[in-house]
Order: sequence, then structure tokens, then C-alpha cells
Amino acid sequence: MCSSDLMPPPPATAAVRVRRAELSDLDDLVALELATFASDRLSRAQYRRHLDSDSALVLVASANHRHFLGTAVVFFRKGSKVARLYSLASKPDARGKGVGTSLVEAAEAAARRRRCHALRLEVRTDNLAAIRLYERLGYRRNRFLDGYYEDGGNGWRYEKALG
Repeated sequence: MCSSDLMPPPPATAAVRVRRAELSDLDDLVALELATFASDRLSRAQYRRHLDSDSALVLVASANHRHFLGTAVVFFRKGSKVARLYSLASKPDARGKGVGTSLVEAAEAAARRRRCHALRLEVRTDNLAAIRLYERLGYRRNRFLDGYYEDGGNGWRYEKALG
């Protein structure tokens, strides 16, 4: 058990801070990935590679400067003006406290800084909480993805123009 597992959940009013992930975040990133996703997971080696990549951005959300709350992974493809929000995850005790919103907004800001015109993502059709979040933030559903996920689950593709 990590010492961070002993920390109480952040209060609903705790300010969410988003920053670029560092190597010291690797254990928390991998633990959250394993706890959140049953399939289509990023491995420790993939996270390690993405931390140093020019074509990927790994973001971390925290409260009180220490308490790890969630992460987002954004991919940028050379020559493309569309960034991809590849993954978004938050700890169960942090859900409903603005973590997802803060991470998505930080991903959008990073995409704008790279002169991307849109941010695209895929989401499982049964992930209703994530769908509500994306739609509330202005993402538009534009494609059904039959059997998209590793376990055969269906998905939706969403996209948002970045003005």
C-alpha cells in the first residue's frame, strides 16, 4: 500500500491543479490505469515512453499539491491539426469534483498551443458518465465504432472544434 492510499479523499472544494506528468508519477499512473480499465490499458513501458515523447502529453490532476486524482493522455500526430484525447481517468473518490473537466480543459489548452483545430476522442457506449462530461463540454458525437474495444465493446467517436 502506498502512503498516498492512506490520504483522505479531497474535499469537494479542493482546487484541482493540472500539470505535465513526471517520471515520479509513473507508479500512480500505472496503478490508476490498472484500477480503471479492464482492457485497452497503457502499460508501464508505454507510459514511460509517453512521458518523454514530443507526440504525447501525459497530464496529472492533483489537489493540495500532493493528492493524485487523475490523468489524461493526449496524442499529437505530425502534420495533423487534430489532437486525440486517448485516455482520461480519475480516482473513484475524486469523481464529481471537477477532475475530469480540469483534465479535458487542460488537454484542449495544450492542443490549442500546438495549433490544433480540434480534439477527438473515443468513449465506450456504456460509459454514460464520460459521455455526459464530454457532451457538457461541447463535444459532438460523429461516429459509431462497432466492436472498437479490445473486449469487443462498442464506442462513439466525439470531436470538438477548438476556437
